Amino acid sequence: MPTILVMDDDRRINEFITIALEQEGFRVLSALDGEQGLMLIEKESVDLVVLDIMMPKIDGWEVARYLQQLELDMPVLMLSAKGQLEDKLQGFKLGIADYLQKPFLIEELVARIHAILSRYQKAMSHQQKIGDTTLDNDSSQIIVGNQRYSLPKKELSLIQYLWQHIGQVLSREQLLNRVWGLDFEGDGRTLDVHIKRLRDKLELSDLQIISVRGIGYKLEEK
Repeated sequence: MPTILVMDDDRRINEFITIALEQEGFRVLSALDGEQGLMLIEKESVDLVVLDIMMPKIDGWEVARYLQQLELDMPVLMLSAKGQLEDKLQGFKLGIADYLQKPFLIEELVARIHAILSRYQKAMSHQQKIGDTTLDNDSSQIIVGNQRYSLPKKELSLIQYLWQHIGQVLSREQLLNRVWGLDFEGDGRTLDVHIKRLRDKLELSDLQIISVRGIGYKLEEK
């Protein structure tokens, strides 16, 4: 049974979400501020975080930034009363899996949580398939139709992260931090070179890596 951590300082909303998720069969933890939420993450095994932006002590942005720095493979669904594009882009740059604006329908929240967990569970399997393309993590290969392409370590890490977040725009900084580490001081063109190599291997695939101007890259189905 997946464990969901709900972090929202509005007690009424927090309880409402908690009850709905418990009725879906999830184990639910609750935090009314960022500090309390991070303490629970350190103590408990959490599968997904429902995260409000505006919270006391430590806000949602800082929580998301902290999780990204620790490279915790933990999807985050961010809640916010704000709907500006800038807020959404900032969230995606911090690795947010999805973004839901308040007020929202509880049915939509539950549906998005199921979709995120399903996507992450597939990403953790040894072989993951989308269309005619298979990513074989055990052999470090990507298989397009009948063609097999070996993936060096960095290319494997890069395609795994893109695959795990298919359809989501990932910033250059996010990809560099994830694949090369926070202390990477090399040329940013390193990422572009690896993206080009992956694109060459995906040339005949149902998948493609799209450049998002001014932000980064996105893996999507053609």
